Amino acid sequence: MPTDKYISPLSERYASSEMQYIFSQDKKFTTWRRLWIALAETEMELGLSRDGKPVITQEMIDELKSHQDEINYDVARAREKEVRHDVMSHVYAYGKQCPKAAGIIHLGATSCYVGDNTDIIVMREALRLVQKKLVSVIDELGRFAEKYKALPTLAFTHFQPAQPTTVGKRATLWTQEFAMDLEDLEYVLNSLKLLGSKGTTGTQASFQELFDGDQETIDKIDPMIASKMGFVSCYPVSGQTYSRKVDTRVCNILAGIAASAHKMSNDIRLLQHLKEVEEPFEKNQIGSSAMAYKRNPMRSERIASLSRYVMIDALNPAITSATQWFERTLDDSANKRLSIPEAFLAIDGVLDLCLNVVDGLVVNEKVIYKRLMSELPFMATENIMMDAVKAGGNRQELHERIRELSMEAAAHVKRDGMDNDLLELIAADDMFDLSIEDLKKTMDPSKYVGRAPLQTEQFIAGVVDPIRASHREMLGASAEINV
Repeated sequence: MPTDKYISPLSERYASSEMQYIFSQDKKFTTWRRLWIALAETEMELGLSRDGKPVITQEMIDELKSHQDEINYDVARAREKEVRHDVMSHVYAYGKQCPKAAGIIHLGATSCYVGDNTDIIVMREALRLVQKKLVSVIDELGRFAEKYKALPTLAFTHFQPAQPTTVGKRATLWTQEFAMDLEDLEYVLNSLKLLGSKGTTGTQASFQELFDGDQETIDKIDPMIASKMGFVSCYPVSGQTYSRKVDTRVCNILAGIAASAHKMSNDIRLLQHLKEVEEPFEKNQIGSSAMAYKRNPMRSERIASLSRYVMIDALNPAITSATQWFERTLDDSANKRLSIPEAFLAIDGVLDLCLNVVDGLVVNEKVIYKRLMSELPFMATENIMMDAVKAGGNRQELHERIRELSMEAAAHVKRDGMDNDLLELIAADDMFDLSIEDLKKTMDPSKYVGRAPLQTEQFIAGVVDPIRASHREMLGASAEINV
């Protein structure tokens, strides 16, 4: 690896080799060649001829196919230095390998035929990889939620102690957001179409010339190319390019996944601060160069960091789409080369980290129980009050007294650093006529989690299991964590 020039951290540290290949030069230029072959085959099959003789022969097609994966980069690069045009440089390089077919490569097409169609093909493959990893994240979170569906834990609103929930129920909140992302992803994925071959301003004027104005034949070109490239159809109209709204839709999907991952990672970071739940920490991992005892949630922090990048990056295609002039302008090109691949590389790293973290989450049940029990007496006051009313007390008088005792216990905790002694204060008050033993019977945390265990079971059965069933072949994606 070269050490004397910049290398993107996305490729060096974060993205998987699989995602990197999808956006590689090899993938790009072999796809260009597949598109040139599809165009030539279509023109041949539609009977393109001159003076009664076929313009394109099977021999030419066979020659093109024989060199489809042999990209002669040296020839293309040398040519590009001369002509300053990447597509024409690769047309030239391909022609050098295929002298019989050299004259018909790119016939009737404009640069966007290979550039834009390849972008769509590459984004579709990248979305499929994202889909696979997202399904596995949902699956892993479902397993975690099932395991801890009944484990009571202190819930928070405003990060202040609130009515208890369960560890598993909290995980369903994360899972539900990822499930919403999957639904959005699959809608966009299934709606992707090719640009097709529509010419310099989208009018197919070149094909009108090639096929002597035969509209019925020209109408067959895009559907045939789409079929050869594995698509159902092409966008019905375009300028020179496909609408940049497509890039906006794709990046918004990635930004949505990033937001879900960011939220989950923030919760885990806060829980790790509370020592309740921790991300996996390897035997030889170093948490701090100075503080040897530290166990920083560095993977969750990295999820948040990369997710923030993806969310902000989604602005690029939105602004690009908004500022395209008429049938095309070229200020999209340099931006697309950066914003689209890097959004995918970053979200790929995010999902790998999510898989790694969720698969190894450590739940410290005793810490969870201790914190919950330190707050539970406050949350049990309504039940305690009802028991005292049953024993003959006055509800309004008991409510006021329990409010006063709660304030006193809170002061003991916050001002004096004492443990929560609310139960002892209530037991010592004659108004309640309840012993400390009676009061402790109300301290079963499972009484205060409401329907959380059942909600978790229903969520897994109603949401997670159907995703597992319909994506069975995608389950089990492994995480490739480089650092």
